[in-house]
Amino acid sequence: MKLTHTVMMLAGLMAAGSSQATSLYAGQSKAAAVCSQCHGIRNPSADAPFPPLAGRDPEYLKKAIQQYRDKTRKSDIMNAIAGSLTDAEINDIAHYYGSVKP
Repeated sequence: MKLTHTVMMLAGLMAAGSSQATSLYAGQSKAAAVCSQCHGIRNPSADAPFPPLAGRDPEYLKKAIQQYRDKTRKSDIMNAIAGSLTDAEINDIAHYYGSVKP
């Protein structure tokens, strides 16, 4: 009985780990397609006025992007871009940028 419980726990941990990796890959793909033109991946271009997102706290990024999407935080550019993002996409992007070393 104890062995069955251990096996089930390990299977659950393995599944959770693989879903996190999938989220990071989805976040990387979405960040490359949507965010990187202004914010870059590790750093924005030298003449860009946009802040780098690499290494930022994922919870802060999620909240900020959701606020831009919901237009409670104002920026014409960000309101338009974030307006089409789902909660899952925002979560993936935030966790991806949080995992990137600046």
